Amino acid sequence: MPLPSTLLDFLHEAFPSGAVSTAEAERRACAGDNSRLNTLPDAVVFPTEHAQVEALVHACREHRVPITARGGGTSSTGASVPLEGGVAANFMRMDRILRIDPDNRLAVVEPGVTNEALQLALAPHGFFWPPDPGSAPWCTAGGNLACNASGPHAVKYGSTRDNVLGLRAVAGNGESFRCGTQTTKSAIGYDLTRLLIGSEGTLALITEATLKLTPKPLAVRTLRASYRNTAAAARAVARIMAQPATPCALEFMDALALKLAREHQPEAGVPVVEALLMIELDGAQDALDSAVAAVESAARVDGLVQLEVARDEAQTRALWAARKALSFAQRAATQHKINEDVVVPVSRLPELVDGVKQLAARHAVPIVSFGHAGNGNLHVNLLPRDVDEIERAYAALPGLFALVIALDGTISGEHGIGVVKREFMPLALPAATLDLMRGIKAAFDPDGILNPGKLLP
Repeated sequence: MPLPSTLLDFLHEAFPSGAVSTAEAERRACAGDNSRLNTLPDAVVFPTEHAQVEALVHACREHRVPITARGGGTSSTGASVPLEGGVAANFMRMDRILRIDPDNRLAVVEPGVTNEALQLALAPHGFFWPPDPGSAPWCTAGGNLACNASGPHAVKYGSTRDNVLGLRAVAGNGESFRCGTQTTKSAIGYDLTRLLIGSEGTLALITEATLKLTPKPLAVRTLRASYRNTAAAARAVARIMAQPATPCALEFMDALALKLAREHQPEAGVPVVEALLMIELDGAQDALDSAVAAVESAARVDGLVQLEVARDEAQTRALWAARKALSFAQRAATQHKINEDVVVPVSRLPELVDGVKQLAARHAVPIVSFGHAGNGNLHVNLLPRDVDEIERAYAALPGLFALVIALDGTISGEHGIGVVKREFMPLALPAATLDLMRGIKAAFDPDGILNPGKLLP
């Protein structure tokens, strides 16, 4: 249904020329994301300042029109798809880095700045922002906040939620507010900052974020360990994470992942084993030798086939070749990849990988397991190649999530819930917890205009 003419007239008055559009091309650009879901919004607005966002929310609330915030559109869960039409608030023009403060290890940014642009701006100051999703060149800080993104380095530095000090936002009731502080310690009541992070734009629209920065490490070392089976690799992960030198990355690849990478890029030298760990350590140069020695010792469990340590940049690239080849191998295998990001306790990784193998056999669809082993966060990628396999792949998802919950895990580690996983939320959380979350939603967004149809079942 078209937007009320009074709302459109107001938006054209409140926003500068070219910042409000009902043209099909711009609506279509905001209709989908990496979930392959697609719904056209009725209009697109491009805010460039906080006051415009506040005016937008007030006007949409008055007319009971939904608002869906979006940045780079890289979500794999449909979190940024405007399921009920309404207005898509595209924050890509609100992309300023307002302040970089090295003395206080913080940066103040608008939500539309991309993760990569932020990292490039921080590098000359000797700092970085730890969240490092694979979509960094395209995803925005606002999107990282919305789904609590992380990436390989979360094992040492934490996810987005661990690296934000404060926010400025507009709640669904139209009220502007600030939460958090510019200090790393605070004990002043409810932590609304952490509440908003991961809420997928269902509570408030974030217009400014104060980010906690980390000094760039002076040196990095890379190791690759190959194992006869997943159980041996999992034992090694537990031992590595139990010693003081925490890796900045600890990645896992199963046998099928290695096979795909080997077939796609034979020159990469991918070993023929059942499980592989990529381990990265960072820090001061003079401290890395002892850290590497400690990790080497922890990685040497029964079932180890080979342990390699890179001594220079060329060797580092060679060791990472298997992991890099996998991304291209999956794209070559199918355009219909279903990417899940489940998490289990590290000790239960073998049960997860074995259970996934059984699901793949039961549903006759290829499934690859790889990812952030140090957190127990695996990307379980279903790779259907035709219509029948696509149907069987989606039929396998309830079994995957039931397996994860049975292993004391959770159904998402960094991608969020959106609409794709919404129906499985009762598996992950008790009814009483979901009711409390609905109460929080009602307090922030009493008319339910912010990103309706997402997150809460």
